[in-house]
Amino acid sequence: MTTTSPYPGTQSVVRAISVLKAFTDEHPEWSLTPLAQELGLNKATTFRLLTALESESLIMRDPQSEKYRLGPAIVTLGGRALRANSLRVVSQGELQALAAETNETASLEVLHGKEALVLDEIAGNHVMTGSQSIGSRWPAHATSTGKVLLAALPEQRLRQVLPTPMPSYTPHTITSWDALLRDLAATRVRGYAVAREELEIGLLAIGAPVLNHDGQTVAAVSIAGPTLRLTAQRESEIAALVCACAARISRRLGL
Repeated sequence: MTTTSPYPGTQSVVRAISVLKAFTDEHPEWSLTPLAQELGLNKATTFRLLTALESESLIMRDPQSEKYRLGPAIVTLGGRALRANSLRVVSQGELQALAAETNETASLEVLHGKEALVLDEIAGNHVMTGSQSIGSRWPAHATSTGKVLLAALPEQRLRQVLPTPMPSYTPHTITSWDALLRDLAATRVRGYAVAREELEIGLLAIGAPVLNHDGQTVAAVSIAGPTLRLTAQRESEIAALVCACAARISRRLGL
């Protein structure tokens, strides 16, 4: 972990942030020693950081297992961040309308490194949906929203962002550069991306770009659901609805 900073006195802040960021979906809780090893810090320093964060309810410790988890103050801050996000606020009504029109799950996602981050979602009316929880992150090269966002990047930036080799999640996942570049080129031409069982067997998603006032892609909207309902025959119909939704959001952002 890099802790050097050009600004005196900020090392503790950087370290505290690194502690919070260590708590992920894969590692929702940590014991002191493994966390110190993960961060590359000694146990005493890690304990002091945890104690300070715990005093502010950003971290909580289970008295029985003595393991640490994110605290209630993080939930409060996360909620405030979501409510303050102008993109999410502007998009929510349109997502609700899209979900109602298609009866499938509508989502709003942004690029976060090599992943697509779910900023908002509205579940469809069916029991079986393509629902994802807000805050989830998915491999960009295997999702429709991710491919929309990647299609807006120059190739040099793509190679910096994506892992090599690209991991496979199903037999349909695109893992070669040539295939991905062809797919992204097709996405730019038709104005939307399709992910057919590339992240999960039986799941299809169609995504379209949301543009800001400068015409830059800042997010992507998608509809996701089972291939039993989102058949190849419905692709053009769903794509038109997704593209129209994305265009309305773009206009609300000032395009």
